[in-house]
Amino acid sequence: PPATTAPMGTGSLTIDLSAVVANWRALCSLARVECGAVVKADAYGLGLAPVARALAGAGCARFFVAQAEEGAALRRALGEGPEILVLNGHMAGDAEAIAGAGLVPMLASLDQLTRHFEALPGHPFGVQLDTGMNRLGMEWSEWAAVAEIALEQGPVLLMSHLACADEPDHPMNGYQLDLFRQMTDGTGAPRSLAATGGILLGPDYAFDLCRPGIGLYGGLPFDHARAVVTLDLPVVQCRDLQEGEVAGYGNAWQAQRPSRLATVAAGYADGVFRSLSHRLTLWHGDAPCPAVGRVSMDLIVVDVTDLGEDPASLTLLGPHQSVDQLAEAAGTIGYE
Repeated sequence: PPATTAPMGTGSLTIDLSAVVANWRALCSLARVECGAVVKADAYGLGLAPVARALAGAGCARFFVAQAEEGAALRRALGEGPEILVLNGHMAGDAEAIAGAGLVPMLASLDQLTRHFEALPGHPFGVQLDTGMNRLGMEWSEWAAVAEIALEQGPVLLMSHLACADEPDHPMNGYQLDLFRQMTDGTGAPRSLAATGGILLGPDYAFDLCRPGIGLYGGLPFDHARAVVTLDLPVVQCRDLQEGEVAGYGNAWQAQRPSRLATVAAGYADGVFRSLSHRLTLWHGDAPCPAVGRVSMDLIVVDVTDLGEDPASLTLLGPHQSVDQLAEAAGTIGYE
């Protein structure tokens, strides 16, 4: 739906579910194999249930979460049918949630494999392999020790994760691809290596299933994604300053000319990082308006002198500022 034009007391966050679906379909077309959807961390902060329902309605049949608790919540939202895979595997105490919600843990260690086979014999599972990222998954020697036993039980998926897929020319990509093939060729099990960045590396990385995440939500490295999020912030108050007057904590900004300032209702309590102080721009239509002084807990001061009018709201995320551009100004990445 379009962004609200009603009066706002707090920020108005608009999430375009049709754009999420369009991005998923575009990544499916690029991958040319089945694509699931990574919806961990509350669908990257955009709402697990509405995002997953929209994707399931578009035909997505496999969803990835990080933890069993997320998987149980997703099962309640989606009902029976879609496959829900847990990337952190089978943690101690997870058996009830895994069995009750029909989740598929991606077993990442010998301990997890033993735990799963003992607690839930015959229950579906996958295996996560480490191909050099050294974060999660069985290394070569571990996999060699249990591969025969695991494969006899029919894993639904063998997967690994690329460390440098956002850098297409990085030699780590080819190294991990080669190692993944060595660890999985001839197993007969379905395989998955590529997330969003891996899809963009080409068909060699696609295997049987891809796992797009950030690209669904409009973030890099999928630079052809449709924007998903708009964030408009209401103006609480406007005031005039004379040249030489100051604004905000610590007198951190001083007017170099007669200025009109707008105070908007947002700050670091809302996730607008304090590190954006002196590096933040908001927008009024096509007009950029620089924030001045420090980002405080729930207020930001913005220079609207050149607008010639007092805006009712200003846009933080929208047509002129993507989540990745905002992240760059904050010294972080779009995911965060």
